[in-house]
Amino acid sequence: MHDPNCIFCKIAAGQIPSKKVYEDEDLYAFHDIAPWAPVHFLIIPKQHIASMAQVGAQHEALLGRIMALAPRLALEQGCNPYPEGGFRIVVNTGAEGGQEVQHLHVHVMGGPRPWLKG
Repeated sequence: MHDPNCIFCKIAAGQIPSKKVYEDEDLYAFHDIAPWAPVHFLIIPKQHIASMAQVGAQHEALLGRIMALAPRLALEQGCNPYPEGGFRIVVNTGAEGGQEVQHLHVHVMGGPRPWLKG
């Protein structure tokens, strides 16, 4: 369930420090170390899933929880409310999709524009 060589598994286990946004038994959220927007954090499953390409039917509830949690955390972290405000959710998958860490992670980005990237 965990990859001992995965940096995100180590972050979720508390072996590598992070600026925590949220944690429960299945999910961990933390600020991106190189933010592209005024608000930029990641939500990861504690279970090691390499990418969206490895997601199956058994992960439906977990992904649903991530997507339902994102709006709440976005507001708590400083995103302005919809419709004038808002946020972006991005999941990079594989090398051609821009994935740099091989552990499924959901970027949540928002805040006043312009952003550094995106």
